[in-house]
Amino acid sequence: MTKLADWNAALQLFREDYRLPLLPPELAAYMAVSIELTAPVLLVLGLATRPVAFVLLGMTTVIEVFVYPQAWPTHIQWAAMLLVLLCRGAGKWSLDQWLFRRFGSRYASRT
Repeated sequence: MTKLADWNAALQLFREDYRLPLLPPELAAYMAVSIELTAPVLLVLGLATRPVAFVLLGMTTVIEVFVYPQAWPTHIQWAAMLLVLLCRGAGKWSLDQWLFRRFGSRYASRT
C-alpha cells in the first residue's frame, strides 16, 4: 500500500535502490505491486494456491538475489511457507478444493 500511496516514490525505489537487471523499473514496479496486492488475497481464499505460491517464491528469490541479499533469514522463512503451499496445496477448506470437488469429477471421467 505504501507504493500505491506515492507511486513516484515507488518508481524512484525501483530506479535507484532496487535496480533489477533485465526489467525496466516501471515494469518491475507494476509487476511487484500487482503481485503484492493480488497474491495475499488469493492465498487467503485458497484460489490458485500453487501457481500463486510459485509466483511468490520467484519474487522472493528475485528480492533475495538482487535487492536484499543480507535478508536471507527472512527470505528462508517465506520460502519455507511457500514451498509447503506449493507442494501440498491450500487444503480442504480452500476454493481450490471446492472447485475441484464441484467440477473436477467431470474432467477426470473424460480422461
